[in-house]
Amino acid sequence: MKNLIITIIVIAIIGALYYFVGPLFNVQEVDDALPEVASGVEKLTPEQKVEMENLMVEANEEEKEEMVEEIPEMLAISESFPVMGTFGHPASGSVRIVENLEETIIRYEDFETINGPQLHLYLSKDIEGKDYIDLGPIRGTKGNINYTVPEGVDLSEYRYVMYWCVPFSVLFNYADLNGA
Repeated sequence: MKNLIITIIVIAIIGALYYFVGPLFNVQEVDDALPEVASGVEKLTPEQKVEMENLMVEANEEEKEEMVEEIPEMLAISESFPVMGTFGHPASGSVRIVENLEETIIRYEDFETINGPQLHLYLSKDIEGKDYIDLGPIRGTKGNINYTVPEGVDLSEYRYVMYWCVPFSVLFNYADLNGA
């Protein structure tokens, strides 16, 4: 009976180590391409974006295709925001917001961090992750990684983009989109 209890304890310890420590050694490298950008284009003003969206709504399918092909400056890239590691979870790289008329992308560039159990990407209004949108499981821990923001989400309402450990409610790393 004593050997059975010891065996169960050893199996439980090995399982816990695998669950908690194993992800730290699991590097998921991703190298998503940056959408083409017209030279010199940095950021569309809100008025320009609304004007472009209105043109797209009023256009028929053929006109929309021509607009997308002829006007690559419909794409806007924000400035770069550094990624900050927290609570002993190191991270490096930067985050950018890439927008065009069809989608908004959160782009991690030259990114590197450690992995962890059930990491998700959050858009959050606060650093504690209390008021957030869960964009789902992370796609990688290293490289250039694109995440599509769901339609209708107003990024101006969210200050932080963060890797969040769901089961332990722990912030792994974040970028402050206000640049503070």
